[in-house]
Amino acid sequence: MEYQKEVAQILENIEKVLIGKEREVTLSLVALLADGHVLLEDVPGVGKTMMVRALSKSLDCQFKRIQFTPDLLPSDVTGVSIYNPKDMVFEFRSGPIFGDIILADEINRTSPKTQSALLEAMEEMNVTVDGMTKSLEKPFFVMATQNPVDYEGTYPLPEAQLDRFLIKLNMGYPNENDELEMLNRTDRVHPIETISPVIDKAQLLKIQEQAEGLYMDQTVKHYIVKLVSATRSSPYVQLGVSPRGSIALMKAAKAYAYIQNRDYVIPDDVVFLAPFVLAHRVILRPEAKYEGITQMKLIHQILEEIDVPVRKELHG
Repeated sequence: MEYQKEVAQILENIEKVLIGKEREVTLSLVALLADGHVLLEDVPGVGKTMMVRALSKSLDCQFKRIQFTPDLLPSDVTGVSIYNPKDMVFEFRSGPIFGDIILADEINRTSPKTQSALLEAMEEMNVTVDGMTKSLEKPFFVMATQNPVDYEGTYPLPEAQLDRFLIKLNMGYPNENDELEMLNRTDRVHPIETISPVIDKAQLLKIQEQAEGLYMDQTVKHYIVKLVSATRSSPYVQLGVSPRGSIALMKAAKAYAYIQNRDYVIPDDVVFLAPFVLAHRVILRPEAKYEGITQMKLIHQILEEIDVPVRKELHG
């Protein structure tokens, strides 16, 4: 737990730019420390791209941005082999996916074929170019944005592919006080210009390793399994959370505990994270929508129905 000061500084840096979004900022850092990825879905102009930029500027890592468009090809993401007539060989020119912090902007604007190139990299930590597999180096963190409005000519990610993301977030509009403070802070110099790196690549990998090594009691693991199992038996659910979701929730809980300066996970960590880690992995039946049941509401309902584990020695 030697990097608590640095972790706090990263959070402080991002909160300079995103005012009133402490929860979303923390959850993004949770995904980074858990070696996962984030999907930001919201209307334009609420700070999705700015949050990724602020995070990348706090890390002395290689930042790449991919602006997804309808005509973007998989090779524009992964790279391409170009013939060198001088040496009479094909040379691989790496694409923007070969970076440490990747902003995949408006991922729903591009074709499923190009989306799959990004998803393969996220899941397998490698890309396939001309039949050859190229490995990616750690750290590798993708924060993708998706616009939920103006669906004409777009390709929203299928529900079955959303679970490639550890966490799905919605930014939401700021309240009036936060928006006023935002105007004051950006009146002359944008606060993102004042952010400087806090940690380098080697330190980030060390933090990820420390977070992964945090202790989680069997009772907390059992609680995670019960939550995930409940999504599979719900009458509103067509397809419940897979074991990948259980692992994701465990990793996220450890990362959140690390941010909270604890070397162990408590059940409240799981309660806080479950809606953001599990909801987008659930596929609801059509009748659920008619009854006003959303994915997020379902997870909150399950959290209310399943008792939070408490150690016996804590009872008076």
